[in-house]
Amino acid sequence: MNKLSFVIPCYRSEKTLPSVINEIILCVTKLKKYSYEIILVNDNSPDNTFSVIQELCKGNRNIKSLDLSRNFGQHSATLAGFAYVKGDIVITLDDDGQIPVDELPILLDKMKEGYDIVMGEYNESKHSGLRRLGSKINDFMAQMLINKPKDLHFTSFVLIKSFIVKEIIKYKNPYPYLPGLLLRTSNKIINVPVNHRDRTIGKSGYTFLKLLSLWMNGFTAFSVKPLHIATGIGVICAISGFIFGGFIIIHKFLHPEILIGYSSIMATLLFIGGMIMLMIGLIGEYIGRIYISINNSPQFVIRETINIDPLN
Repeated sequence: MNKLSFVIPCYRSEKTLPSVINEIILCVTKLKKYSYEIILVNDNSPDNTFSVIQELCKGNRNIKSLDLSRNFGQHSATLAGFAYVKGDIVITLDDDGQIPVDELPILLDKMKEGYDIVMGEYNESKHSGLRRLGSKINDFMAQMLINKPKDLHFTSFVLIKSFIVKEIIKYKNPYPYLPGLLLRTSNKIINVPVNHRDRTIGKSGYTFLKLLSLWMNGFTAFSVKPLHIATGIGVICAISGFIFGGFIIIHKFLHPEILIGYSSIMATLLFIGGMIMLMIGLIGEYIGRIYISINNSPQFVIRETINIDPLN
């Protein structure tokens, strides 16, 4: 019998998590030919989420838990769960109840066609306006910087074959970015349309700063294109400055009575100075992340486990 491993990062989900777990169990029971495990990763949630997880684990040995020592972020929490999965197919989903678990059989059928990774693509996203805007920006930047196919859209509802997960967990950088890890591991990836539910309780934990941090993880860890862009902008500014300088000199010889404008000089200095500071900041971001990585900053730290078998 094939085994399904569900990995769910948990944060501020004390009210939604029980219904998500019940829906998963009901769905797998209907499938009949699959056994299952559910790994709940508490990402240091400040509410009573871990207490709820403890109660769920007491009643069902197939429900397991990792309690992280601090908030490491959704992608790090997901990789923590990946390290302990035993299933043939690993499934990630959110803890807020918006993902329709009852449509799981459709994704499983698609995977049988030979795909390594199958992702649910929402017919109509019910996320907040900020989250939808962030997803669109992330989608565009991923196309530009990590060569994501234009027709592929990443969501939290993902089915992954176990050999892909085994490769992903070899990544030990403290700045994980799941789309980048998936794209560099396989090109047999496809979307499957699924519904998306309205959020009935609470609100998304993603803020603009968290979304920005996530983008930076992806583009500094999986692409050097921002540095190439910085180089290109530097070349353009240098050529433009040279041409503009030549123009000013010629213009001065032809019209010596015209004073060189103070405003234009200041505008040029501010523009070039701003671009230089931006590029230095970008380079500094790369260097800072390299420094943190070589100092072995942990991707995640586990405080406590429940129903988890020791790693081999």
